[in-house]
Amino acid sequence: MTNLIEIKGVTHAYKTAHGPLPVLDNLDVSVPEGEFCAVVGPSGCGKSTLTRLIAGLMKPDRGEVWLHGELVKGPKKTVGMAFQNPVMLEWRTILQNVILPLEIVAPTMPKAQKEARAAELLALVGLEGFEHKRPSELSGGMRQRASLCRAIVHKPEVLIMDEPFGALDAFTREDLWMTMHALRRQEPFTCVLITHDLRESVFLGDQVIVLSGRPATTQYVLDVAYPGPRELDGLYTPECTDMLHLLRDQIKIAQGRQDATEDAA
Repeated sequence: MTNLIEIKGVTHAYKTAHGPLPVLDNLDVSVPEGEFCAVVGPSGCGKSTLTRLIAGLMKPDRGEVWLHGELVKGPKKTVGMAFQNPVMLEWRTILQNVILPLEIVAPTMPKAQKEARAAELLALVGLEGFEHKRPSELSGGMRQRASLCRAIVHKPEVLIMDEPFGALDAFTREDLWMTMHALRRQEPFTCVLITHDLRESVFLGDQVIVLSGRPATTQYVLDVAYPGPRELDGLYTPECTDMLHLLRDQIKIAQGRQDATEDAA
């Protein structure tokens, strides 16, 4: 299987008033085309930095990021992004919010075609009939559904999600997990998900990458062998329980190393 994302020997540090703060250290990550990769690790270990590097929003101090065989040197039109805060424009309807990426990457596309594409996605995630509502008229979960539509409306090769469900209640979050599987069946894309929720990582991921404590490198990679179809009941099977325990143990090790590094500093 061809790797769509290749992160090779990436090292990065932030400048602070007290000197450089290393966050990534010689990090290697590969994500095959069409796979869903979940990334977990201790707080502050560089997970969000990783997403910005993949999207081309920043450059690493050392190392390289490749997408589909091309070196990433800046922002890529073939990348979609969804965040914890949907950041909808209140003066636009939901439909108008969703078509924003098309206005940027496909300005010559007819308006009717843009709106048809957005309406198709909104219907797929259960928002048919809400196209002309304002963001304030929707619940948090509904706004996040619209945000996912906006992130993939231009058919990106890569979807990057930085804790998009973290602020939602447990039931809404699980409902959106099922929405993600529906989107993947309809809209093939390679995905990188940053999350603190281990259940989420196992339910959505084809692989789960555990980052070590800061400065982060790849500590562990779990190939998810989900029992049967991706239904929520599967999370309570012995196979999933074992995977969750394994991931929790790995993160405890990573957190211990990060704490030790910070104490030494």
